[in-house]
Amino acid sequence: MAVTTDSGTGTGPGTGDIPKVISVDDHVIEPAHLFETWLPAKYRDRGPKPLTAGIGDLAYVGGKYRFTTDPEGQLTDWWEYEGELFPYKRIIAAVGFSRDEMTLDGITREQMRRGCWDPKARIEDMEMNHVEASLCFPTFPRFCGQTFAEAKDKEVGLACVRAYNDWMVEEWCGDSGGRLIPLCLIPLWDIELAVAEIRRNAERGVRAVTFSEIPTYLGLPSIHSGYWDPFFAACQETGTVVNMHIGSSSQMPAASPDAPPAVQASLSFNNAMASMMDFLFSGVLVKFPRLKLAYSEGQMGWIPYALERADDVWEEHRAWGGVKDLIPEPPSTYYYRQIFCCFFRDKHGIEAIETVGVDNATFETDYPHVDSTWPHTKKVAEEHVAGLADDVIYKLMRGNAIRMLDLDFDR
Repeated sequence: MAVTTDSGTGTGPGTGDIPKVISVDDHVIEPAHLFETWLPAKYRDRGPKPLTAGIGDLAYVGGKYRFTTDPEGQLTDWWEYEGELFPYKRIIAAVGFSRDEMTLDGITREQMRRGCWDPKARIEDMEMNHVEASLCFPTFPRFCGQTFAEAKDKEVGLACVRAYNDWMVEEWCGDSGGRLIPLCLIPLWDIELAVAEIRRNAERGVRAVTFSEIPTYLGLPSIHSGYWDPFFAACQETGTVVNMHIGSSSQMPAASPDAPPAVQASLSFNNAMASMMDFLFSGVLVKFPRLKLAYSEGQMGWIPYALERADDVWEEHRAWGGVKDLIPEPPSTYYYRQIFCCFFRDKHGIEAIETVGVDNATFETDYPHVDSTWPHTKKVAEEHVAGLADDVIYKLMRGNAIRMLDLDFDR
């Protein structure tokens, strides 16, 4: 956003110290009052409603949650929307719990650390964690607004998208002095409405939108179809970064349908890799040379080989592979020009940072999820970047995020 703030970087680059982090992937637990406050009155009876009730059995099967309700079960905060129930689970509000307590059990906001849903408390937790600014993905709407895209009543769904965005910009981020960076939704089911929402939010300083890593998994057109071109054009024109979180396709990779959740967690980067290949060979980045893509929580150690393989396929197989006239330069050209990755535990990626791209990698803390480095982010970062040049450390910890999101912090 166009907000000038105190940089808070301490001694800054060139001193050997870790500058304050700008995290490009965190999460917010929506407050219970969100839709009552921000949804127009005529939609409130059909919009999402908060409730607190017991939860029954909860499992993670084939990359999706399965649960039952139980009046005698553990007290849990839910959303009710169009007859469906959406519980909050401890693993998505895990900060403050021990590793052995980070389970699939339900949780209430009262049991969560307050920074999960309160912006002032979030900034306090950021201060404890050596973090200056944070970009937060949604929870109840899911990572790119799938909840509203799946709604039967699209008029109410559109109102919910707009209400969420208004809350995000004006309440969650509004009093933060630029430290909480707005990340908005689009109505995925209507390209014209999506473009209008990009422009509406860009006019008030928003420079980030969340999008599906693999839209076809959501029953939407692919990026190869040309359907999304008006959306990409609007993002390019307004400088809006397209942010794609792992799981924003509503499924996670698994080797077997009955594999334990640890398999999905270990393979989570696969969706980011598949999505990046889609974009590199789609012609989208050729057609929109100033469009910026960001992959969230996909880590980066896989990127060097992915680029090597993409360039090799382009060199050796482009004729029969269908991209001879579509992709005029090696695919890695477009990656280095237009794509950002992020990491928080990826020492292999750091060892290959020159190939990953010192101008392409950003940092995240994943607050408040089970993977979060809170409150030890500074220590984790120091262990990763020890031995790197100070100017490279600065880029990884904040400089690339500032450039990616066009932030008014120190450059």
